[in-house]
Amino acid sequence: MKRVTGIGGIFFSAKDPAALQAWYKKHLGIDVQEWGGTTFDCVDNTGTTSNGTTIWSINDASQFEPSTASFMINYRVADLHGLLHELRMEGCNVLDTIDESEFGLFGWVLDPEGNKLELWQPPEGQ
Repeated sequence: MKRVTGIGGIFFSAKDPAALQAWYKKHLGIDVQEWGGTTFDCVDNTGTTSNGTTIWSINDASQFEPSTASFMINYRVADLHGLLHELRMEGCNVLDTIDESEFGLFGWVLDPEGNKLELWQPPEGQ
């Protein structure tokens, strides 16, 4: 079974998300949108845009609960339900919630140090 197929996003918390978003926009030129982040298109080694994106976002820490870490990495997966089943069978700490939206399927697991990892199955064709 395929497990992780790529990184779908990097999310981290801030004491003052708006101020930190502004800093990244001003100093690093990241096009921070109203929702708190941006989308980077995947490109190949020639600079040609390929199918896929990576999300970068600053949030408050509540998104990462029950973890106390200041970040969360979103991993692309091919079969969310299958992978969550396998992780449970392997004794991993899989959270019970699965979210379904127009953006795809989302599930979460805590690593052995308590970091919350988001697993994302994109919609067909993405």
